[in-house]
Amino acid sequence: MPEFFHVITADSLVQLLARFARLPSEFKPIDHALDRVLYESVLATEQLPEWPRSTVDGFAVRAEDTFGASDSIPALLDCADSVRMGTMPDFSIKAGQAAPIPTGGFLPQGADAVVMVEYTNTAGIDSIEVMRPVTAKTNVLDRGEDAKPGEVLLIPGKRLRSQEIGFLAALGIAEVIVYRQPRVAVISTGDEIVPLENKPRMGQVRDANGHSLCALVRNSGAEPVSFDIVPDNAAMLYEVLEKALEQTDVVTISGGSSVGARDLMVEVVSRLPGVEVLAHGVAIRPGKPTLLANQAGKAIFGLPGHPVSALVVAQAFLAPFLRYLQGDKLEKGPRGYRSKALLATSMHSTIGLEEFVRVRLERRAEMDWAHPVFGKSGMLSTMVKADGVVIIPMNVEGFSKGEVVEVIEI
Repeated sequence: MPEFFHVITADSLVQLLARFARLPSEFKPIDHALDRVLYESVLATEQLPEWPRSTVDGFAVRAEDTFGASDSIPALLDCADSVRMGTMPDFSIKAGQAAPIPTGGFLPQGADAVVMVEYTNTAGIDSIEVMRPVTAKTNVLDRGEDAKPGEVLLIPGKRLRSQEIGFLAALGIAEVIVYRQPRVAVISTGDEIVPLENKPRMGQVRDANGHSLCALVRNSGAEPVSFDIVPDNAAMLYEVLEKALEQTDVVTISGGSSVGARDLMVEVVSRLPGVEVLAHGVAIRPGKPTLLANQAGKAIFGLPGHPVSALVVAQAFLAPFLRYLQGDKLEKGPRGYRSKALLATSMHSTIGLEEFVRVRLERRAEMDWAHPVFGKSGMLSTMVKADGVVIIPMNVEGFSKGEVVEVIEI
């Protein structure tokens, strides 16, 4: 029987997770790189734009021809040819001339500014009146102003959004080097667990953990690898663990874990070759019976069997860890948007445990109010009704009604 580890704090668990190495890199086409994290810097290989372009609909002009223009004394300019989208103008602007130009059009030779169409009037067939003066480069995106060859566009650790993808495409960059996505084994255990398509008999429950954890893994940018449900059998669990460690980068097991009682999970994990059990028990609620082990540089997460506890632990530690492996900073807690709210009901906590309390948000006037979602252990509906969580530190007895708290969206 392995020796049981002392319960550690949530912050200590995060420090242990930071010991694991991030994953290596891979090339990815930009159309498949959304929400991926850059492994290396991206440098511009050309200028953007390649020629000065207008940022408005208006008239390309020589700025000096508009000096002193006003509503009462407009500048009168003759119209040259029109600028057409998609082609370089084959004419130039001379003194006293203007050329109609659309947004994004290339400036003709000789023009150095654009007057917005709103500040002009027609004056006959081939002339305009300009009622506002402009200076050089007004309403113009200059050559190389967006990007210059050799300029660092994006740095390592940058998570790619749609705007970065568009920027790369505009510069002709078709692929990038990003962190590889982890493959995550999802294993549910327990004699009482049955697949969701089965009708549970008395004493049985459907496998909620397997499906919720697979969804969380996908939402964290990783690839879930689902294994068949494993009964409470040490030999069978050991065999599945061996396969999971061969095929994936991270292993999650839910069920079969309890601090202070016979613990099938820690017994089996401890027998793996070269394994180091880093933590067995974390001072949080829900989710205290949590296990973390390291086998040849691969993390093994042992999660509680209760679906609520398993999901809270996964949101607080597994999801941030999976994003860390892909280049993100490692932070405790869900990734969701953080906001302030007034507490609608007092919340009490036990000193020595860091508590993750589910809350429902209600908008009143100019402020959100957070209502604790209370329920018995294992009630998944409490997670469904919640908009976020409030974390009560382990050295705090709780928060009072009306107190301002931080809510993390889940």
